[in-house]
Amino acid sequence: MAAWKQILFALVVLVVAAATWLRFFPGAPELLARWGLDWAQAATPPAETNTGRAGKSDGNRQVNVVVLPAASAVINDRLQAIGTGRADASVTVNPYSAGRLAELRVESGSHVDKGQIIATLDSETETIAQDRAKLALQDAQAKLERVRSLRASNAATPVAVADAELVLAGANLALQDAELALQRRSILAPIAGTVGILPISAGNYVTSQSAIATLDDRSSILVDFLVPERFAAAVKVGAQLSATPIANPSNIYTGTVSAIDNRIDEKSRTLLVKAKIANPADSLRAGMSFGITMKFPGQTYPAVSPLAILWGSDGAYVWQVEDGKARRVPVRIIQRNTETVLIDAQIDSGDMVVTEGTQSVSEGGAVRVAGDKPRSENAAEGS
Repeated sequence: MAAWKQILFALVVLVVAAATWLRFFPGAPELLARWGLDWAQAATPPAETNTGRAGKSDGNRQVNVVVLPAASAVINDRLQAIGTGRADASVTVNPYSAGRLAELRVESGSHVDKGQIIATLDSETETIAQDRAKLALQDAQAKLERVRSLRASNAATPVAVADAELVLAGANLALQDAELALQRRSILAPIAGTVGILPISAGNYVTSQSAIATLDDRSSILVDFLVPERFAAAVKVGAQLSATPIANPSNIYTGTVSAIDNRIDEKSRTLLVKAKIANPADSLRAGMSFGITMKFPGQTYPAVSPLAILWGSDGAYVWQVEDGKARRVPVRIIQRNTETVLIDAQIDSGDMVVTEGTQSVSEGGAVRVAGDKPRSENAAEGS
């Protein structure tokens, strides 16, 4: 192919591409007008009239459009999360020292009070040590009395009296130590709660690492759940919430936020929150899963049809109809839903927004809403 034919073919392709862009790209005429190419607006072929619902006319003719009123929607007003319950207090009971488990005084599922004896270890050695300490104490007291009587007749020195008093003090401490060792052969409940399944039976040899029983205080249940980062500032200690057991959704419990972590997890971008739920009927158990629901004031935004959103060189916008005129309103998209788009714009609920016929609407141009009578017919009816 000759060089001039190639150049001619390239120019034709460029012209066709430019015309296509000018005809179909939204905002192309306005963009060229800002560049000083006002002739592009005049070169754009006018939309045909009397075809379909929309059309652009000359003179006093109006553009036919379809509009829908803008609504309002609230977001970030509800939090739903899944949490795991645990007892208000949970303790694994271990003995202070090793020995043979002599007796278990509780059963699985029974309730115990704080300080109640739940098991005992063999204590013969500790009983003997306590008796020996009592005898040593009695002997120390008798010696002190004799030394004091001798001191009264100057038969003993002050140093002998001081030594006897020191021996008595040591005997007192030895007796306390022996009594403590004997007391610790009885295993006490450190908290009030319910006994779990006993992992050991009487007669077994245990050490200080052996678990004798587990106690759960289920008077209230703590629920741990994670909150998305956007709700971090809205969740406060003492805030009300509702908790629904996943296994029994017909029951709904009311609780409060009891603790909030001091930082957001960098990996999940969530905040750990703890809630407390009263359990007076003892119907809840540690380990249960709960559906947590919290309500907040939220944020209100205008909601429009997705068909109303248009895009230009300067971003998204919509056409608002006011007093029969079209007004271009720039918008910022907040959230896209199935049937609506939440936007941040100077639009109020109830304002009419163009959803069809947008390609023929211009700033300040006259529009007629589909279904409304033309102005001429309204004038004729009024005469």
